[in-house]
Amino acid sequence: MEVKLLRVVTGEEIVAEIVEENAAEVTLKNALVVIPTQQSVGFAPWATVIDRENPEVTVSRTHIVYVAHVDESIRNKYDEIYGSKLVKPEKKSLIL
Repeated sequence: MEVKLLRVVTGEEIVAEIVEENAAEVTLKNALVVIPTQQSVGFAPWATVIDRENPEVTVSRTHIVYVAHVDESIRNKYDEIYGSKLVKPEKKSLIL
């Protein structure tokens, strides 16, 4: 599954799985809107009343400002919500 960050013309940043894309549109699954906080970021469902059995949304490319890879920590949070439910431990190093 390819999880990407999309910024739409309304200013929202969305983290979602890219299901399908072509020159005209992008189909997203399990989309979350990014909510900045003082400490980090939070997430909320982007399409709040979407059918939970079919959580796909198709967006016109004319409404997308950019698409980018997400940071590993954001991907881990996304996976906690929609992925395998496995929480990856933070990488730690020894201080000698």
